[in-house]
Amino acid sequence: MHHDALTWGAILAKILVQFTPVWIALVATFALSITFKRRLGLYGKLFDSPIGMVGFALVMFWVFTAVFADLIVTHAPLEQVSRMKNVAPGTALPQSAGTGWYLLGGDALARDVFSRMVAGSRVVIAIAPLATIFAFMVGITLGLPAGYFGSKFDTVLSFVANLILAFPVILLFYLLVTPEIVKSGLPQYMAAILFLFPIVFLAVLINSRFYVKPGFRNIVIAAIVVIGGWCYLSLLSQPDTPLVLLPAGIDLFNIPGNTMIVFVSVVFVNSPTVFRIVRGLTMDIKSRDYVAAAQTRGEGAWYIMLWEILPNARGPLIVDFCLRIGYTTILLGTLGFFGLGLSPESPDWGSTINAGRRLLSIYPSPALTPALALMSLVLGLNLLADGLREESLKD
Repeated sequence: MHHDALTWGAILAKILVQFTPVWIALVATFALSITFKRRLGLYGKLFDSPIGMVGFALVMFWVFTAVFADLIVTHAPLEQVSRMKNVAPGTALPQSAGTGWYLLGGDALARDVFSRMVAGSRVVIAIAPLATIFAFMVGITLGLPAGYFGSKFDTVLSFVANLILAFPVILLFYLLVTPEIVKSGLPQYMAAILFLFPIVFLAVLINSRFYVKPGFRNIVIAAIVVIGGWCYLSLLSQPDTPLVLLPAGIDLFNIPGNTMIVFVSVVFVNSPTVFRIVRGLTMDIKSRDYVAAAQTRGEGAWYIMLWEILPNARGPLIVDFCLRIGYTTILLGTLGFFGLGLSPESPDWGSTINAGRRLLSIYPSPALTPALALMSLVLGLNLLADGLREESLKD
């Protein structure tokens, strides 16, 4: 069976070929971005920074891998082929199972390590950035008024934020994803509160900008409330739980319960830190001349917060956003490693590292492959944040 195993050179060549759609997408992205970089603001300036470009390339490699995962995988991530358990990288399939290779070996359940790593990128790329965006919307919506108005509102919110931050993160996760807490419906109640923030944020944003054009403003806010409300109910509505809010026909998202809990937990843990950063920046910026000028013009408080203060705080916030996606990726990996949250057969990187670690001394590929993937994505995000920080300081 092993006589036609591939050499490392052949394995690498085949892997590079499997990633063809990713290489094409990367070349196209870089070519277009560098051509038009002068028109692309901060994103365009990223291409003046070598560190930023390396980070961006690493991050986009995994984003495109997640997008084109179905074209890249050589086998279905859950497909088991008998006699391929823990085989070495480059092993050919037995005659009975057709042709092809397990490019990076097989795991303890005879599944293809390479395909599971590629499919795992989808889980990480779907959850980490989205959860970070939600956390930012919660943090910005509460941090701006806390920093701008101060007073008791600020005192109460800061106390709650510090209370959450004082709790060890992993312990908090451990509590949120335990079956007893899940059965109590607590994560869904938390989701009900946290998922309201994007709708509130967008409605306040539009209202503060277009309050002088009431007709246009009302139409846009109505659209945000209707579409946002539909997405909100679809996100909360879970088949086979007490919370079935929409009939199956108009339920947009069918998110597995475990994924939902992990998502809510990540948003909950990240929001207080974002709140503190936004609050600090707001307190600093509100004493600037242009804010005083807007107050003299008679602009409303929310207009000043969202259209004068927030754009001037964007540099540090964008940098923190990239770093936070990195933290979230590590957090997801840690959760998967402890077997919390996502389902056991999920190809997410943390679960696969955990499944492969027991045989690390004999078969390193099942654990090393997802570990290197996780490391390269987080490294890319950190380099990207460094590049953005460099360029935003030049502004």
